[in-house]
Amino acid sequence: RASTMADNAQMQQFLEEEKRKAVFNEVVAKLTDTCFEKCITYAPGSSFSRTESSCLTNCALRYLESGQVVLGRLQNMGGG
Repeated sequence: RASTMADNAQMQQFLEEEKRKAVFNEVVAKLTDTCFEKCITYAPGSSFSRTESSCLTNCALRYLESGQVVLGRLQNMGGG
């Protein structure tokens, strides 16, 4: 019975990790779509222009920062 409990705990841990990976991949895909649409005005060549690179960097940072703010607020609502 102890091995069944250990197996269940291990499975639960595995599922949580897979869920985190899925959420991460979803965030990256959304960030890519959002920032690419906003920053890339022409069909990309072999590299991005300086303006496009700067826009992509700033867009990604703002996207991640806003996600952290939302996450923090959700955690505060759940805990308080």
